[in-house]
Amino acid sequence: MAADAVPPLDEPRRIHVVAVGGAGMSAIARVLVEAGHDVSGSDAVAGPRLAPLAELGVHISVGHEAANVAGVDAVVVSTAVSEDNVEVIAARKAGTGVFTRREFLPALARQQPLLSVSGTHGKTTTSSMLAVALRGAGVSISWLIGADVPALGAAAAHHDGPYLVLEADESDGSFLAEPRAGALVTNLESDHLEFWGDWEALRMAFVDFVAKTAGPVVLCADDPGSAGLLESAGRDDVITYGTTEDSDVRMVGLSEDRHGSHFDIVTVESTHRVSLPMPGRHNALNATGAIALVGALGHDVPAAIAALGSHSGVHRRFETRGISAGVEVLDDYAHLPTEVEATLGAAKSRASGRVVAVFQPHRYSRTQSLGTSFGGSFAAADVVVITEIFPAGEQPRPGVSGRVVHEAIESRHPGEVHWAETLQDAAELLLELLGPGDTLVTVGAGDVREVGDLVLGGLEQREAPPDEDPL
Repeated sequence: MAADAVPPLDEPRRIHVVAVGGAGMSAIARVLVEAGHDVSGSDAVAGPRLAPLAELGVHISVGHEAANVAGVDAVVVSTAVSEDNVEVIAARKAGTGVFTRREFLPALARQQPLLSVSGTHGKTTTSSMLAVALRGAGVSISWLIGADVPALGAAAAHHDGPYLVLEADESDGSFLAEPRAGALVTNLESDHLEFWGDWEALRMAFVDFVAKTAGPVVLCADDPGSAGLLESAGRDDVITYGTTEDSDVRMVGLSEDRHGSHFDIVTVESTHRVSLPMPGRHNALNATGAIALVGALGHDVPAAIAALGSHSGVHRRFETRGISAGVEVLDDYAHLPTEVEATLGAAKSRASGRVVAVFQPHRYSRTQSLGTSFGGSFAAADVVVITEIFPAGEQPRPGVSGRVVHEAIESRHPGEVHWAETLQDAAELLLELLGPGDTLVTVGAGDVREVGDLVLGGLEQREAPPDEDPL
């Protein structure tokens, strides 16, 4: 059904969300219920996001039934929900509109203009930085972000105010939702071609994204894909950020320690010192982009920068899982070659000993198109372990497996590169390899973080004193 058929949200509506346990759909449900709508939601399983939604007043059903959509004004579905879902069938039979996230977002934007953060990677972290910075600057905002943000208390929230900060996802075209009061592009690389078809179609969608944003647009000058949008978009008011001399907002003097990164943000008018509790050049750049947009919108930059000093990151983005037997275990969602390289570089910058990386490739389609590109992404790791692909719902493809990535790395990496078929195999191997002072980084968008938990459990058992013999 067409997006313009979404009922206006300027008055309370009854809205049902199918697959409400997912990160994106739970965020929409939260924003809607906090905005005063009567919201219900269903999911096939009782996942961890359901109870918090119920506490907010969302009517939760575990399992899908036609009765769940009786009398609602609209149904919002995840792209993973098929047309033969009983709730979708019942809604269509009743003449109720069924909308994807992509179709529904413009209705939210008409109530609260978007500040959209997009790009191939860095969206989650940068949108969280923008939200934290704006709140620190005294701006009341709503936000929709794809992961839990401790500094904000939740992945999503509604408040009356001028903006809705959106992690704008390009994977399904939903990042083009309008109206946009401002936009930020972190980078642009070839990805999600199963949706877009080819690189040029993806690039032109981003050109459209920049050209049709009503307010300020901020682009990363350090990234060729992002910088390449400047000429194509036909705008002369775009603000650039980066480390290059011709950037409008520059990140300079980066230093790192175990507490995070420290750098200056320099414009023609001023210089601001930033201390960010996150390591890595990529995170310093992300923060610079967020502050550039805050300034372009006319808000209090020093207060925004001060707020970032207490922003330690988001779930599954360089997240500390624990320390045991002298081994620190980190987890990161990185799943593209440049993301992996940045994550491991950040780990190396703060590690006192070896960096050991375990990587789970994500999707057969992505591995087929990018698998060999991972060859140079693990240079900062002393030891590398590669597992089989996390399919994310895709069917296997002939000749495509995690071995493609393993062989690409093994051909270029001077250190140890291991293959482990399963996550359990990886954990058992790592328990043999790891020693005091090592940093283990689990990397990938699937369930590879379970390896870190298995390793921590194994290390704790190893450290536990033996039971005393009974008298």
